[in-house]
Amino acid sequence: MESTDLAVPTTNEAPDSPDEFDVDPPFDPEAGSLPADRFLDRELSWTAFNARVLELARDESQPLLERVRFMAIFASNLDEFFMVRIAGLKRRIAAGVAVPSASGLGPRDTLARSLTESRELMEEHAALFHDSIGPALAGEGIDLLHWDDLTSGEQERITVFYRNRVFPVLTPLAVDPAHPFPYISGLSLNLALVMRNPTTTKEHFARVKVPPIINRWVYADPGRYVPLEEVIAAHLDLLFPGMELVAHHAFRVTRNEDLEVEEDDAENLLKALEQELLRRRFGPPVRLEVEESIDPEVLDTLASELGVKPEEIVRLRGPLDLRSLNEVADIERPDLHFDPFVPGTHQHLAEVETAAPADLFSALSKRDVLVHHPYDSFATSVQRFIEQAAADPHVLAIKQTLYRTSGDSPIIDSLVDAARSGKQVLVLVEIKARFDEQANIRWARKLERAGCHVVYGLVGLKTHCKLALVVRDEPDGLRRYAHIGTGNYNPKTARLYEDFGLLTSNRSITTDLTDLFNNLSGFGQDFDYDRLMVAPAGLRPSLMAHIDAEIAHHRAGRPSGIRIKVNSIVDEIIIDKLYEASRAGVQVDLIVRGICTLRPGLPGLSENIRVSSVLGRFLEHSRVFWFAGGGEPEAWIGSADMMHRNLDRRVEVLVRIPEPDHIDQLGSLLEKMSDDTIISWRLFDDGTWRRNDGTVDIQLALIKRAKSRRSR
Repeated sequence: MESTDLAVPTTNEAPDSPDEFDVDPPFDPEAGSLPADRFLDRELSWTAFNARVLELARDESQPLLERVRFMAIFASNLDEFFMVRIAGLKRRIAAGVAVPSASGLGPRDTLARSLTESRELMEEHAALFHDSIGPALAGEGIDLLHWDDLTSGEQERITVFYRNRVFPVLTPLAVDPAHPFPYISGLSLNLALVMRNPTTTKEHFARVKVPPIINRWVYADPGRYVPLEEVIAAHLDLLFPGMELVAHHAFRVTRNEDLEVEEDDAENLLKALEQELLRRRFGPPVRLEVEESIDPEVLDTLASELGVKPEEIVRLRGPLDLRSLNEVADIERPDLHFDPFVPGTHQHLAEVETAAPADLFSALSKRDVLVHHPYDSFATSVQRFIEQAAADPHVLAIKQTLYRTSGDSPIIDSLVDAARSGKQVLVLVEIKARFDEQANIRWARKLERAGCHVVYGLVGLKTHCKLALVVRDEPDGLRRYAHIGTGNYNPKTARLYEDFGLLTSNRSITTDLTDLFNNLSGFGQDFDYDRLMVAPAGLRPSLMAHIDAEIAHHRAGRPSGIRIKVNSIVDEIIIDKLYEASRAGVQVDLIVRGICTLRPGLPGLSENIRVSSVLGRFLEHSRVFWFAGGGEPEAWIGSADMMHRNLDRRVEVLVRIPEPDHIDQLGSLLEKMSDDTIISWRLFDDGTWRRNDGTVDIQLALIKRAKSRRSR
C-alpha cells in the first residue's frame, strides 16, 4: 500500500517547455582547474527528460487514461524540441557559428546524438502504443480501430458523417507540370497518394491534408473509434473520381518555428512580430515522419520535394501524431482517471464560518499569504485579487505583467473593467512568449482599446516575471498590495501546474515593485532593491553571493545548506559555484523537473550534491531557492530558472519571503522532495536518470493534506 504521509515539519501550518536557443556565456577563468567534463549535454539532458515522461506512460500504476495523456504530452514535447532546439542547432551549424557545448560535444555530434536518441524514443513511443496502451484500452472497452475493423453498419454511418462533415473541407492537390508540389505546413498530418489513370495507365502523385479542425478519432459506436485519415483514405474515390488508387501513406513534417525579430530595428514591434508569425509557417523542415510501410518511391518523392536528409526521416508504426491521444484521454471514464480534486480556498483567504472568499485587502493587511497551486485555489486567491482590485472603488491603480494567459481570461476582463472605471491600469504584455505570440497580440490590442497603458517591456529582453501591484486609498493613506508568483496568470494551467505565489502588503516588497514597474514602463535605471533579486542586472550576482555565504557559514561551523527547485539548470557559472559549495562541504539539494547539465556525485567535485526530478499528475513548475543562512534561513520564490537566457536576457524576479513560517514551509517541502522516500528520479554522474522507488507520492500527499485541512 503506497504511503501518502507527507511528514513535512513546519512551524505553523497555515503551500511555476524545450526552451529557446541559448548562447553559452564565457566561463569564469578561475574555473580552469575544474574537470573539463563536468557538464552534461543540454540537448541530451532534454531527451532524458522526455524519456521520463514516456516512463510515466509506461507505468501501470498510473490510471490508464492518464497514461494515455502522458503519451500525448511526450509527443507534444518532442515536436517542440524539433521545432526549436534541433532547428536552432541546424541553423547555427549552417551559418557556421555553432561552437562546442559546455559538455565538450561538437555541434554536429550533438545534432547526430540528439537525432539518434529522439528516433529511439519515438520508436519506443510507437511500440508502447501498439503493444501496451492500445490493448489496455481495448480491455477497458475503448477500441482504437482500423477502417476494416468496423462493422458494415458503422462504416455506413461514418460514410454519412464523411460526406456531410469531412468531404466539403478537403482539398485534393495533384502534382504534375501544371500543379507544383504543394506547401506542407508544419505539424499537419497528410496523405501522400499514388493514383493511376485507367485510360492512360499513367501514375500521378497527390496530397490530401487531414483537416485539423475535425476530431482525429472518429466516433463509430460507444467505445469504438477510427482515425480520421483512415476514413478519408476509405473514400478517396469521391475525391478522385475515375482514378484508381495505387497507394496511400500518412506523413507529417516538422518545421523550424522559432521566431527572429530584430526589435532594435523594428519601428513597430507588433507589426514586425505579425510579419514574422507569417514567416514561421514557411520555416525549413527539420523532420519527416512517415509510416514504416511507405513505398520507397513515395518516400523519395517526399524527401526530394521537402529537402530533408536521410537522418531527418523517421519511419514509425502508425498512427502518426499521437498528440491526438488527448482526445482519447478526455473520454469520461472516472474509473480510468485520477481521483477528482477541486482546489479549495486558502485558509487565510476564507471566511471561517462560511468558507466563502474573504475580503482580500482586509486579509492581506493582517498577514502575508503564501499560496501553493493547485492545492490552493488560483480562482479564489490570485484571480480574485485582480477581480476585487478592479471592482473596488478605493483602488486607484493596478500594474501587472502578462506572459501567458488563457483564451477566455477573467484576468484580462478585470483589467479592462478597471480601466473603463477610471483606474490607472498598466499592463506589461510579453508579446514574444513562444507559441503564444498571436494570442498576446490580441490581448494587447484589447487592453489598449479599453484604455489600459500597454507596454512591451525593455528592448532586447523578454519580460518573464509574474507580478501584480495594486494601489489602494485607505483611511490612513495609500497602501499597496502585491502578488509575486512562479507561474503565469492563467486560470486553466493553474489547475495543472504546481506553483507558488506570495500575496502581501509588505511595505519593502511593494516599494520595490513600484520602482521595478517604473523602470519597466519608463527609462529608470534603478537596480537597487531591498527584497527582490531582478535579472538581468542583479539576479546572478545575488545568487552567487548567497552561495558564497553558505560556504562561509559552513567553514565557520554554522548551519549551512542550499535547496533549489527549478525547471532547468544549465548555467555553467551557477553550476561551477554550486560545485565550489559542494567541495567546501555544503549540502546542495536540487529538484529539477527538466534539463540539468550539472553532474552530481563526482568525487572531489559534487559528492555533496543530490539532483532529483519529480514528475506526475501536476507539472512541477515552481522556482524556489532556500538557504540555511547560518541558522537564519532565507527563502526566495519567483520566475527564474538557472539558464543563460533567464539570468542574462530576461526580466526575472525573485522575492525574499518575509515570514518565518513560510520560510520553514518552503524549506521543509524542498527537503522532503529530495528525500529517498519520495517517488522520483535521481540523476547520476554519468547523466543517467533512475527511478527512485520511494513510498510517498508527494503530489498525492499534498492533495490529501489539502483535503484534510478543508474538512477541518
